[in-house]
Amino acid sequence: MKDSSRRTFVKVAAAGGAVAGVGGFSAFSQWFFSWAQQQDGNLPPFNVPLATSIDDASHVLNRLSFGARPGDHARITAIGARAYINEQLNPDDIDDTRSLSKSKHFEALDAHPAGELLEYAPTELLDQLTRVKIQRAIHSQRQLHEVMVDFWTDHFNIDPSKGDSRWFKPLDDRSVIRKHALGNFAAMLKASALSPAMLWYLDGRVNKRSKPNEKPNENYARELLELHTLGVDGGYSQKDVMEVARCLTGWGLRERHKARFAVGKVEFHPADHDDGAKEVLGVTIPAGLGVGDLDRVIDIVSHHPSTAHHLATKLCRCFIADNPPQQAVENVTKTFLTTGGDIRETLQSVFAQEEFWQHRGNKIKRPFHYVVSAIRATAAETDAGPALQDYLLRMGHSPFQYPTPDGYPTEPQPWMATLLWRWRFASEFAANQIKGTALDTHLLVKAAGGEIPCAAHLLGRQATDEEIRAAKASGAPLALVLASPSFQIH
Repeated sequence: MKDSSRRTFVKVAAAGGAVAGVGGFSAFSQWFFSWAQQQDGNLPPFNVPLATSIDDASHVLNRLSFGARPGDHARITAIGARAYINEQLNPDDIDDTRSLSKSKHFEALDAHPAGELLEYAPTELLDQLTRVKIQRAIHSQRQLHEVMVDFWTDHFNIDPSKGDSRWFKPLDDRSVIRKHALGNFAAMLKASALSPAMLWYLDGRVNKRSKPNEKPNENYARELLELHTLGVDGGYSQKDVMEVARCLTGWGLRERHKARFAVGKVEFHPADHDDGAKEVLGVTIPAGLGVGDLDRVIDIVSHHPSTAHHLATKLCRCFIADNPPQQAVENVTKTFLTTGGDIRETLQSVFAQEEFWQHRGNKIKRPFHYVVSAIRATAAETDAGPALQDYLLRMGHSPFQYPTPDGYPTEPQPWMATLLWRWRFASEFAANQIKGTALDTHLLVKAAGGEIPCAAHLLGRQATDEEIRAAKASGAPLALVLASPSFQIH
């Protein structure tokens, strides 16, 4: 983009509010890479939103997916928004062949047993893990599942730069997060507690009490209560942290530098376990249970009312509003408790709340969501390689690279500093200047039925006259709509 056009783009993006991509889309098509067209062929014609505000179809696409692909709005309009929700709540019934084909070449992520992961360099594992996450978010038909994978990845955050976690995080992603994303919370919590990556990251592997005066390691116990279950204001005490730590003594794994075989295997060592009586959150755990202490702790904390309220709040914040309505939170809390932590039914309760349907276009997209939604909306193709990953890194939202156990922030304030990089991404993405990523704007406009209908597709509603005028004046209409406030919210 020429300097004058870039100045115009930044000026209008900063001052013009939401703008639509009209008048001049086809100017970008000269940069289209032929390999992208070979991937998917011609884009068939599709109907776009006709409402002047976010309708039901656009709303559920905004919240249950990483953004609309061409044709998604028309399909959901035909079957109904609630039918789409029910469809997404049953991902196993959805054919996801295309998404699976996009990730089948990343063989390291299917390594079994865990020790086979050691055959790969950690940088290669992180690259493959990141590429698969991007590709599945873009191409999967099981969009709610991918959204929840993102949610739980932050909830049970692991920084894979620590020790053997750099090799075992792919296993955690497959066997903990993806396997249980729409399953039962207690089952996921136990799987996480015994994840080799988590045992490394939060020091569970060194939590021992083989001698009477040996003090258990509290790291995992503290995060289990503060982040994974009850929440910081959930009513637990320092004594509860210590008692949970005692319950979880004795669990270890075969480490890379110490074991000759079966590296990564999780084992319980009775000699390192404190087998005395404990009391956790007012519940007595008798002496002599040994390995059974873990199950008692998981049962106590996963079914605790504070855990239900903590998770209900986070889910309502994710799907309804940054400051979720208390009545909705209370309703979802009750569902979590009555269903024993069934995630699917708890989500169904979230989507049944009146507030879910009332709050629309009020949440800012985090950088990962923003980048993926741009690729989905334009039917672009990407190898999800270093060039695209670099944008996520510069926006502060590179997958699997958050250093602390609380995971990437969900509130909007921390992401306000990424706006300039979002504008730069929109500019270079629209001009096909990101290596390994390509789009054909001419094909997109043709399939949408023209430039103004294409703007409606991108915005999830009809563009206003003011938006159209701003787009025509920008000199970079596609970049402008992708950088606009209206595209950056969901």
